[in-house]
Amino acid sequence: MKEKKRGFFYAAYILSMLIFGTNGYPVSHMSLDSGQIVLMRTLLGGLLLTIVVVLKGGFDRDAIRAEGWPLLLGGTALGLNWVALFTAYRMLNVSLATLIYYAGPMIVLLLSPVLFKEKLTGSKLLAVAVVAVGLVCISGSIAAGGLSIPGMIAAAIAALLYASLITFNKRIHRTSGLQTAALELDVALVVVLIYVLLTTGLPQIQRGDVPYVLWIGLINTGLAYLLYFSGLQKLPGQSVALISYVDPVSALIFSALLLGEKMSSVQLLGAVLIIGGAILGELLKSRKLDQPVE
Repeated sequence: MKEKKRGFFYAAYILSMLIFGTNGYPVSHMSLDSGQIVLMRTLLGGLLLTIVVVLKGGFDRDAIRAEGWPLLLGGTALGLNWVALFTAYRMLNVSLATLIYYAGPMIVLLLSPVLFKEKLTGSKLLAVAVVAVGLVCISGSIAAGGLSIPGMIAAAIAALLYASLITFNKRIHRTSGLQTAALELDVALVVVLIYVLLTTGLPQIQRGDVPYVLWIGLINTGLAYLLYFSGLQKLPGQSVALISYVDPVSALIFSALLLGEKMSSVQLLGAVLIIGGAILGELLKSRKLDQPVE
């Protein structure tokens, strides 16, 4: 891949993580249940991208037919991932749920030699260690509010589904990022709709909810997932896993800037470690550290 194109895909993927990091602001201004918010995300995001695909000439049926299973499984993993994560949020404190959830990209990175035939180097392992320490720091007091075994199981399932989402989408090569995003959001919509119908029921949207529903549906889902899938398909699995940690760091920073939430010195240290670890994994060229780990 040419450097210019590679730079574009890195920028797209990082930008998607930054957009995801602003989710807390519109969500905090909505009266909807978490599952209902996810339903509106998939509905509006999937609808927007499907319309764009149709206007650009329609779906590539041959590519979709050839990669039907990864697309279907990826969309299912996306929907179930959100359901499991929000279930964990209700049963655990958010910090602990987040800490367990972000084990997903680490699973992908550590298994990348098997999943993607990518060599696991010393620099990548060092980066994982630095990121792991940083994630613990930004998670704060992980035991606050008590431990729930069902909640921990839900968070673990969400982590595995996150890893599955990355893995399935790395199998997609012929279907464009735009079409992949549209199809997988449409599949996720069906999954989340079933979940909402079995739990809270369909949302009753208030007038004050409308701008924030549009924000999270069109920008934080439609646009963000277009960027996300475009980068996901083209970048190495190890890079995808490390850059994913921009999401929790940006969420912490945007919560402080937009919602006035205070960041402790330990959380600031964690943010520095995570960003530093991700950069370390991408840029470190030391021969000793970059030797494949046997």
